Amino acid sequence: MTTTLDPATMSTRIGVARLLPAQPALSWADHLRRLGHVPLQVASELAEMASAAGLVGRGGAAFPTGRKMTAVAGNASRRRPAVVVANCCEGDPTASKDAVLLANSPHLVIDGAVLAAAAVGADKVILAVHRGSATTGALRTALAERPAEGIEFSIVGVPARFVASEATALVRYLNTGDARPAGRTSVIWESGVQGRPTLVDNAETLAQLALIARFGASWFRAVGTAAEPGTLLVTVGGAVGVPGVVEVAGGTPLRTILTAAQWTPTRAGVPAWALIGGLAGCWVDLNRAAETGFSAAELGAIGGTKGVASIVVLPAGGCVLTETARILQYLADAGARQCGPCMFGLPAIAEDMAALAGGDRSAVARLGRRLPVIDKRGGCGHPDGAVALAASALRALRGPEAVHLDGHLRHGPCRSPAPVVPLGHENSLRSGTR
Repeated sequence: MTTTLDPATMSTRIGVARLLPAQPALSWADHLRRLGHVPLQVASELAEMASAAGLVGRGGAAFPTGRKMTAVAGNASRRRPAVVVANCCEGDPTASKDAVLLANSPHLVIDGAVLAAAAVGADKVILAVHRGSATTGALRTALAERPAEGIEFSIVGVPARFVASEATALVRYLNTGDARPAGRTSVIWESGVQGRPTLVDNAETLAQLALIARFGASWFRAVGTAAEPGTLLVTVGGAVGVPGVVEVAGGTPLRTILTAAQWTPTRAGVPAWALIGGLAGCWVDLNRAAETGFSAAELGAIGGTKGVASIVVLPAGGCVLTETARILQYLADAGARQCGPCMFGLPAIAEDMAALAGGDRSAVARLGRRLPVIDKRGGCGHPDGAVALAASALRALRGPEAVHLDGHLRHGPCRSPAPVVPLGHENSLRSGTR
């Protein structure tokens, strides 16, 4: 195993350097030297190639990319061409992988968007970024360098809100200026931006698509697992020596990823908690799960999820309960407030978790009643994520953290270190090392 550290972009590669080259390929000339021109000749086969490669979305939902492309292409026509939206926003503040990718290989992401447009019959590509982010400048510079490609490109600034970068929220914002999810029944591959079939793909997904177009499905599957092939980008933060973004093969053990970030395990018998998968993720005791592979299957087997592919490690003595109460309040405040679970359910469970941290024994029963009522009943998936996080915290508090919970119930708030899970983009890679 070889590990290459690039402090300037806070990126690390563990044995693979597909998306994150050893030297950033920022200019068009650098990109051409590394990978050559966009292979548009394979556009008609690209959806099949993506399916054969086993590529799934890297934004969190993990929907099969080839199937999504086929659905959009099937609804597009010459009179009604499709639209491609490259989602470069990263609404979850625990994730910074797309920002690092765009800082290293902006043209690779644009290549993917060009190829996706050719594959689904689109004449327009919209690059969605958070307003005021450094990503905007990087994309403008990259677009200005490229030759004309027969596609209309635009860069659109999106509000930096948690739910604003969800696919239907992006489409709704582009159509109306309202950056809230359009609901579970919205079918954007039939009618999305301007009523046209719309493909919304994450920046990393498009970059992977550009590599598959060049090197093929078998090349993509040469690393990773049979079920989850290829590489992926993982953001590691919190109590680690070198927070940043790591490119790993699918299924790489958590210990390997964390070692690259200079994580120091806690002593035997002391839980080492990490939030995996983002703010809608789950709590995992690294001392028990360090050999678990970073894949949906292996994390799912221990009650976890890949989510937005982020890991935030708590420092020794970090409190799952205190962190969860804080995150739930953030998620309640960040909701779209379009349905009962979002308007009333999320504030209620945030209040319950805060009450539990303060020593209210009855809060456990209230959470037990409320969580099943909220789950899967919201207008979008936002309430489900909050429920999953709360349920994960309760499992931890009933298991390895039972003694710590008892301390809260007896004495109220604990004296744990300051919270480290980032709730704002400005500190999304800060270290919690004490």
